[in-house]
Amino acid sequence: MCSIVGLQGNFKGNDIVKMLKASKNRGPDSSGVCLDKIYTDIDLDEFIDDNGYEIAFGHNLLSIYDLNERVSRTQPISNDNLTLVFNGEIYNFRTMKNFLNKVGVEEEITSDSEILLYLIDFYAKKMDLLKAVQAAIRLIDGDYAFAVYDGENLAIARDPLGVKPLFYSQNNDIKGFASTRQSLKEVGFTDIDTLKPEHILYNWEDISPSQAIYEKIFDGDVAKIDKMLRLSVIKRVEGLRELGVIFSGGLDSSYLALLLKEISENIPLKVKLYAVGAEGSKDVEAAIYASKFLNLDLEICEVTEDLIREALPDVVNAIGDDNLMKVGVGLTTYFATKMVAEDGMKVAISGQGADELFGGYKRYLKSFVNGTLNFDLRVDMSKMYHVNLERDDACSMLNGVELRLPFLDKNLVELVLNIPDNKKIVSMHDDMRKSILRKLAFEEGLDYEIAYRPKKAAQYGTGIDKILRKKIIKDTDISKYLE
Repeated sequence: MCSIVGLQGNFKGNDIVKMLKASKNRGPDSSGVCLDKIYTDIDLDEFIDDNGYEIAFGHNLLSIYDLNERVSRTQPISNDNLTLVFNGEIYNFRTMKNFLNKVGVEEEITSDSEILLYLIDFYAKKMDLLKAVQAAIRLIDGDYAFAVYDGENLAIARDPLGVKPLFYSQNNDIKGFASTRQSLKEVGFTDIDTLKPEHILYNWEDISPSQAIYEKIFDGDVAKIDKMLRLSVIKRVEGLRELGVIFSGGLDSSYLALLLKEISENIPLKVKLYAVGAEGSKDVEAAIYASKFLNLDLEICEVTEDLIREALPDVVNAIGDDNLMKVGVGLTTYFATKMVAEDGMKVAISGQGADELFGGYKRYLKSFVNGTLNFDLRVDMSKMYHVNLERDDACSMLNGVELRLPFLDKNLVELVLNIPDNKKIVSMHDDMRKSILRKLAFEEGLDYEIAYRPKKAAQYGTGIDKILRKKIIKDTDISKYLE
């Protein structure tokens, strides 16, 4: 994961640098800018440019890949026709590379950003930029946010589920986009919007998709879920030598850990589990039990009042909200990814999305009774980018760690959202919920205590919510941490 920024209008080169500095935590390895088609790698602390420009892109790199076939590279990148800046992962990299070779693209392609650049360029020779971008994103499988410019037109796009963040704003003088709100605030923007999943901002006009991912109709096939989830995990670890798992010992993270352990038996991949919780908390107890069952290394961050007080300013500011539930979950992600970063890793797997996809929350019992479960799941999935994903992304990137979310693979989502309600919740008295996922996990090797552990929200299972409410907010107004 990286950070991308861009401006169009009347601005100074220093403005792009301000934006990159505000999101440097997302990409600590290198930085690059394109100022009116002038490209350069820069040192943010030394680069000064008071010249005026009309369009610019910027990029902070978090370098992950170290294999010969696929590398991370500083951006923006360009060819004779296009300039592009990209944040994310393309999981069908090899398929797209083979496609480009077959259609006559002869350039040596070693990065995801190059795949996208040449794919859009291939179609842009046959149609306008908007249609070229739409054609390209129909082919790629990934989590992404990117911007591409052809000298006249600017297209900014976000992945179908909104896994990667993208914000934009405009005033009388300039228009801008960025991976973080703070980058836009640094250059004076105040009214900041979120680009919705699967939308394209084309010359600053919001172009909605003809059909959102959660509206598509597919035949549900329960037998395919485990296979699709395995493929989703495999795609998200390709090219990695090590990664962490944000681990609670519950169904979702344990199932992913089980799959990762099986995958690591065939490829050189080191998997380590990371749990967060106060002393004696339910999540820590469950994580210890499950890690022993899985025979995987576990590291625990024992949360204390002092640790929370120390982390609160950064976490509240990063998520831009002082809602205690959001802060509690955000702190969990922050502490877990901090351990991941301290172990020298840059990627972590999370079970985020499983509850919205399979009906895990208690409120879904009412939906089941009312006969609206699948409709309500679709609605929640459509809002998830703004409710959960941007929060988790902001907190993990405080530590320079990229989250990958196998349950939000678009093929898996399309399948599961159309499986009948009663495969997810079996009755109005189904206090466990997520029945189909629990059954699959149990059949694939998790023991009963793990597969059928009751759902407990992160802020409660870790004990963080209790510390916040009983100790911290009594003498601290956490809204003061909002800029």
